[in-house]
Amino acid sequence: MANSRQAAKRARQNERRYEINKARRSRIRTFLRKVEEAIASGDKEAAQAALRAAQPELMRGVTKGVMHKNTASRKVSRLSSRVKALG
Repeated sequence: MANSRQAAKRARQNERRYEINKARRSRIRTFLRKVEEAIASGDKEAAQAALRAAQPELMRGVTKGVMHKNTASRKVSRLSSRVKALG
């Protein structure tokens, strides 16, 4: 339990941010899963469209502090190379 008013407020803020960040991470993972499924199906057009939709979501996660910039860049790079290899 928090010992001061400041600590109690920080605990409330942490809970709120945790929920927001959890939702944002889940949304990013959903977009990534759509790209993975398109790659697995072998449909290059669908994979490209899914990747174009996923890129801004990943970078938005970076600006919101949910993931590191290099992590997002690495994921985009690896997915784009896999999509490129489909054709």
